[in-house]
Amino acid sequence: MECETERGDPRIPHPEELEVGRRKMQLAFQLNHTMPMTDEYLQILHELFEDRIGEGSMITAPLQGVCFERIKIGRNVYISSNLLAMARGGIVIEDDVRIAANVQLISNNHDLYDRAILPCKPVLIRKGAWIGAGATILPGVCVGKYAVVGAASVVTKDVPDYAVAVGNPAKVIKVLDAERFAD
Repeated sequence: MECETERGDPRIPHPEELEVGRRKMQLAFQLNHTMPMTDEYLQILHELFEDRIGEGSMITAPLQGVCFERIKIGRNVYISSNLLAMARGGIVIEDDVRIAANVQLISNNHDLYDRAILPCKPVLIRKGAWIGAGATILPGVCVGKYAVVGAASVVTKDVPDYAVAVGNPAKVIKVLDAERFAD
């Protein structure tokens, strides 16, 4: 996925962004301390993501991260517990994605020379992808349609559609038969 790097500097305060960030962090804390699968839980989840979470999608607490307002989640997505979503660069999760426990989606990093500067590139998880437990997806990465990322893998480069990628750094070890997926 080719994308330009956005650079953020948290030392420069933006009062509106600070207030949105503060509110989103409070909502995430509240979500993490609310009985799951209740009306209250669903209400907090929808307030946290507003209109950026699709019908039938569910996130299991706990959930950690920053810039939740820069996350878009499609329909029928399931995200298991302990997601870390560092979303300053943006995170898009398309329909029918499955994300296992302890996954990290990282769209920002730190500059090698000025650690306060945050180079940011979006993360894109395409339709029907499956991210295994403990995997890390790094800035600027696109995980393709129906691709699989193996448990504990560190994804530093795009994963093609229908590919299975494993390891650190993740490498494609197999390509799935696209005709077996109902699209």
